[in-house]
Amino acid sequence: MWARTPVAICACLIATTPVLERNALHWQKVDLVRVEKSQRQLQLIGAGKVLRSYDIALGGDPVGQKHREGDQRTPEGRYVLDWRNPNSVAHKSIHISYPNADDLASARSRGVDPGGFIMIHGQPNGFGWVGRLLQMVDWTDGCIAVTDSDMDEIWTMVADGTPIEIMQ
Repeated sequence: MWARTPVAICACLIATTPVLERNALHWQKVDLVRVEKSQRQLQLIGAGKVLRSYDIALGGDPVGQKHREGDQRTPEGRYVLDWRNPNSVAHKSIHISYPNADDLASARSRGVDPGGFIMIHGQPNGFGWVGRLLQMVDWTDGCIAVTDSDMDEIWTMVADGTPIEIMQ
């Protein structure tokens, strides 16, 4: 007769608990994604309440507004999560509608390219196993990075067209 050892039972409970939480959260509507760069936090907001919060990594020079392509900064302001890529170079990605008209005008006035393709994404494909470690440093070119499991949850809970507010 087969019996589970206490270790196997504990491991089973630990492995399934996050899935149960994710399924419960999936049904809650996300009205806003809020990013606090200085706190390295991304929050999913629904009905005025924080539904979920995630640790994030940013670009190599994260302080301040994004001004040009290659400055390794994440833009600040209000944008929209407008499309997604299930086959990106990182584990899934959701596009942020940067640059907007103000960003374009500001870049033009300085004679620079504002950049683009700013995303919320998971870890580089093949490196998900070091996700928590990579989250301890700012390593993107201006995107917002989360662990692969966090990206799976965000992917499920956040619809295209959801506003995102990014602040210092």
